[in-house]
Amino acid sequence: HSLLFTGVLVSSLRILTKAVLPQTPKGLRTSAHLYFMVSTIILLCCIICCNLLHKLPVMQHHCRLLQGYPTCSRPQIWGVARKIKWPTFGIFTIYTVTLSIFPGFIAENLHSKLFQDWYPILLITVYNVADLVGKSLTAVYVLEGINKATWASLARLLFYPLFTACLHGPIWMKTETPIIVLTFMLGLTNGYLTSVLMILVPKAVPVSEAELSAIVMVVFLGIGLVSGSVFGWFWII
Repeated sequence: HSLLFTGVLVSSLRILTKAVLPQTPKGLRTSAHLYFMVSTIILLCCIICCNLLHKLPVMQHHCRLLQGYPTCSRPQIWGVARKIKWPTFGIFTIYTVTLSIFPGFIAENLHSKLFQDWYPILLITVYNVADLVGKSLTAVYVLEGINKATWASLARLLFYPLFTACLHGPIWMKTETPIIVLTFMLGLTNGYLTSVLMILVPKAVPVSEAELSAIVMVVFLGIGLVSGSVFGWFWII
């Protein structure tokens, strides 16, 4: 959940700098400098921790154990990928939908007379908090059945017509409440369904293929991120 806490931390930092610093060219420069300074410090801490991680006794123990295992061949990888083709399509769909809407569409296409220039910051914070809540919910309840989780992932395609209605639909859909609720649901379902699929998929294959199945899922998650970033440009068109 480190990425989620980082998202919430960045949103909190942006709210703090915007509230404290004046909205002048100098204030905006100071805000940007603080943002990149904190980001750089966090990145350096991550690099240091990553290098120290392999010196821990528990990590050295697992590395020694892995040395005895044969490396995975390409046929093995594709064999596992075929077994979990629908969950991989589900995780791909989750992140294609999410990245094509958030943060570009939310930050650039939506406006509010009530919140003014706070509106994009508010929506991004709502998304990050909801994503964190969603991933944490799996500690309380996990969907039974990988098919249900996959269908729920595909159902997130409904966010496209819903967010389109926020731009071109009735006036009440263009108000703050529906948009904030939709943004919250976008983050909540993203976090929850990602965690559910990552929990269920390794259990759906033989134990010897569990780790490889998780790697395949991460690969398709990354492809979904790229796909979502590309499709995000269609809102401009």
